[in-house]
Amino acid sequence: MTIVNPPPHIVWSTDQLDLSDPFQRRWYLRQVLTHGLAEDIRSLDVEEISRELDQLDLPPEIYSLWKSFLTTRHVKG
Repeated sequence: MTIVNPPPHIVWSTDQLDLSDPFQRRWYLRQVLTHGLAEDIRSLDVEEISRELDQLDLPPEIYSLWKSFLTTRHVKG
């Protein structure tokens, strides 16, 4: 079990999340990508974002930004 206490600007409905639960982990990724500060986003695993991006149901502009970034990153890498 991987329990985290997310900051209230990312998650305001609960004090703890279990990131070993795939649903909660995806939900947390979505929250961070949608509401997180640069430092919050920097703490995420880019490879995990790449794997989960299509499942996160992000707003179109955020999805597009990440899709472009990840595509460019893979082309350069």
